[in-house]
Amino acid sequence: MGSLKTFAAGVWIILLLFAALPARGQDQINKAFEESYSLEMLGEYRQAAGVLREVYQSDSYEINLRLGWLYYQAGTMDESIEHYRRAIALKPYGIEARFGLALPFSAMGRWDDVAELYRRILEVDPQNTVANYRLGLILYNRGQYEEAERLLDKVVNLYPFDYDSLLLFAWIKYRLGKTREARILFNKVLLHTPGDPSALEGLDLIK
Repeated sequence: MGSLKTFAAGVWIILLLFAALPARGQDQINKAFEESYSLEMLGEYRQAAGVLREVYQSDSYEINLRLGWLYYQAGTMDESIEHYRRAIALKPYGIEARFGLALPFSAMGRWDDVAELYRRILEVDPQNTVANYRLGLILYNRGQYEEAERLLDKVVNLYPFDYDSLLLFAWIKYRLGKTREARILFNKVLLHTPGDPSALEGLDLIK
């Protein structure tokens, strides 16, 4: 009977030890994240990433997302892309990792990839103003004014007095030859930012 009690006690001890393992592991991850933030504030991006590498889990969305950001900040674009892509694979319907991946792609001048990321984001969230604006800006710079107009129309309807959106929308209208609408929009920009040189330039061209 005594041996049975001893065996049962041993089983409980083992179970308690296994139950404690995840908690200790989570504590280590929490501490690593905290330390990584402190190092980031000091501009020590590689060290911040190194701290997280010590507790790295390939199936952790949060660790991969954070490493994507830190490697981008450190200028290590290939590693940044790798971790952002892993984060996307783990949460394919999320959009924050796609916005993150746009950072190293932009730094590398991979504008086709950036545009595709924003299109994918808009498939999930058609009214996302950041993706609509940024894709619209890319298309404007490529001379694809009609598609850019559709995107900025959404943004300005949601944020009718946003400076950046009004100004880009005004220039799109100007490029499309819609000078009456462009004039109205340039004047709205001047209400937001009196004396804005870009808006004044646009109005001068319309005269």
